[in-house]
Amino acid sequence: MGKLKTKKAIKKRFRVTRNGKVLHRSNGMRHLRTKKNKARQRRLKSTKALFLTEATKVKKLLGASA
Repeated sequence: MGKLKTKKAIKKRFRVTRNGKVLHRSNGMRHLRTKKNKARQRRLKSTKALFLTEATKVKKLLGASA
């Protein structure tokens, strides 16, 4: 069996830290921002860590050792 290729769409959306956490951007920040209050926008601006079950799937698609 050959090597698995990295899924490029996954690579653009997720980042793996040194500790093995998978980080992603929050949704809801592309448009319609005037109706969202400033505290909500600040909260959505930060990156979040995925849960363990999704993180293992994403790591497999990235080609990183899970």
